[in-house]
Amino acid sequence: MFSLRNLCALLASLLLIIGLAGTASATPPGIPSAATARTELAALRVAADGSSSGYSRDLFPHWSTVSGACNTRETVLKRDGSNVVTNSSCAAVSGSWFSPYDGSTWTAASDVDIDHIVPLANAWRTGASSWTTSRRQQFANDLTGPQLIAVTDNVNQSKGDQSPATWKPPRTTYWCTYARMWVHTKYRWTLTVNSAEKSALTDMLNRC
Repeated sequence: MFSLRNLCALLASLLLIIGLAGTASATPPGIPSAATARTELAALRVAADGSSSGYSRDLFPHWSTVSGACNTRETVLKRDGSNVVTNSSCAAVSGSWFSPYDGSTWTAASDVDIDHIVPLANAWRTGASSWTTSRRQQFANDLTGPQLIAVTDNVNQSKGDQSPATWKPPRTTYWCTYARMWVHTKYRWTLTVNSAEKSALTDMLNRC
């Protein structure tokens, strides 16, 4: 027979499972299959990264207005969160966000960053320096592909502008998905990869 303590522990576990089942996980649109990502990776031009000279985040106008008072950040927060409630200014005042990078769940929007899968500075070094400001703005606010995702803020900050050659999400189980998103973003926007980056992406796709 269960003791009262064991019964309470069992109920607590069941409630945790139910709660996790109801938690939305950040899932950007347009994530390709592993097979498609491998084909796209093979099609990418391999080249050494260009210079960071002249780069500024201001050259990639981001968090553009999407609809009414809602900008890109607020739109992704609502898309990737669970039970998100916004105020009249479209700011998220409640909800929960599961970060697939590290497996953490947050209930304050201030603990969540919107990560550019391919960082703006990396894009600059791999082809975007020659783009128009309008094209860079489209890239920085891309809601149609897997380029934007809600994740834990300090994990995103640890990533900075690094490629998968030097930074990967802490959760190894997410590496396959991350690589598929990275490759497809570079493919869609005709950006280059360097040899170390391609090797890392190949290894990550082999986990799929």
